[in-house]
Amino acid sequence: MALCALTSALRSLSLASAAITARVPTLLPAAQIQSNVLLQLPPALVSPSYRPVHISADCSAKFVSWKSRTKYTVKPVKMRKSGGRDHTGRIRVHGIGGGHKQNYRMIDFLRFRPEKETAPGPFEEKVVVVRYDPCRSADIALVAGGSRKRWIIATENMKAGDTILNSNHIGRMAVAAQEGDAHPLGALPVGTLINNVESEPGRGAQYIRAAGTCGVLLRKVNGTAIIQLPSKRQMQVLESCTATVGRVSNVNHNQRVIGKAGRNRWLGKRPNSGLWQRKGGWAGRKIRPLPPMKSYVKLPSAAAQN
Repeated sequence: MALCALTSALRSLSLASAAITARVPTLLPAAQIQSNVLLQLPPALVSPSYRPVHISADCSAKFVSWKSRTKYTVKPVKMRKSGGRDHTGRIRVHGIGGGHKQNYRMIDFLRFRPEKETAPGPFEEKVVVVRYDPCRSADIALVAGGSRKRWIIATENMKAGDTILNSNHIGRMAVAAQEGDAHPLGALPVGTLINNVESEPGRGAQYIRAAGTCGVLLRKVNGTAIIQLPSKRQMQVLESCTATVGRVSNVNHNQRVIGKAGRNRWLGKRPNSGLWQRKGGWAGRKIRPLPPMKSYVKLPSAAAQN
């Protein structure tokens, strides 16, 4: 009698333990459940916080850049905002987000780009219109010459109807260039105000493109040109690098009044954290020496010859 009671008790205990072990996998983390082949749950029961992140091709396809276009156009190109995130969805640049929708206008930073049908040499273009560009601080100008139109960075006094010259010729005498003309640095007189400067011949303008900025052609040494940037730093490039004469348009850009926090949100700028942070050694005004001359040539530096 006692043996039968003990047998029935053990049998009921084994059934209860089986029921308990059947419920245990539902309490385990999803990472452990997926690692065990025998214990698998349907995807609907797996917590989203434990699901692995997979970056698909569709996610990266949303961030197709306008630079992938193979054909130039003067029409506005649709641009998708990234919010400071890369193709993986992680924040790479803080303080960016929201803002009004913007269309990109492809700027041709290579001023001397003659057409294939025309003879090689200097060519002229006529300014059609000067307008505001939401993607940059400077104004842009639509110029036409031959059978094409293109956008360029406008200079300070450029207006519709003006004629600009694009040249790659370096003569024995310095040219009397007008504002808006593009010449090699070797063809310009010393002391000329310039903008949209190339770092290498044929690469396109990379320096002095912001609104109201300009550089100064200081001197020419052994086939190179020394330029003073708006930051007072000097740069050495080849004389064959092209630059535009004059100052960049929209000179009063740094004097605009934001007025309210909402306008910064219109511009796509997010507010910084209001958490108080102790200021370190970086804070405060100091007398810092100018950085050394930046050189884009492999010739002996002009600073060593002075």
